[in-house]
Amino acid sequence: MIGAARLAPGARSLLEVAFMAVCPECEADIEIDEYDVDKGEIISCPECGVELEVVGLSPLELDLAPQEEDGWEE
Repeated sequence: MIGAARLAPGARSLLEVAFMAVCPECEADIEIDEYDVDKGEIISCPECGVELEVVGLSPLELDLAPQEEDGWEE
């Protein structure tokens, strides 16, 4: 094709925007596509595995996810 550009496997197009956030537990950099998450969504850190809540989108902010209470307490 004339005029058609191809991206290398794994390359991002100019329309895909990835944001960087820092895990509050282990301080690892976490790359997240802005269109893949919503505020309040729970994700896990790829480094330490802790569950994180998306608390802000612009700028991207993560916080430790609230712990669910078990119904086993009496």
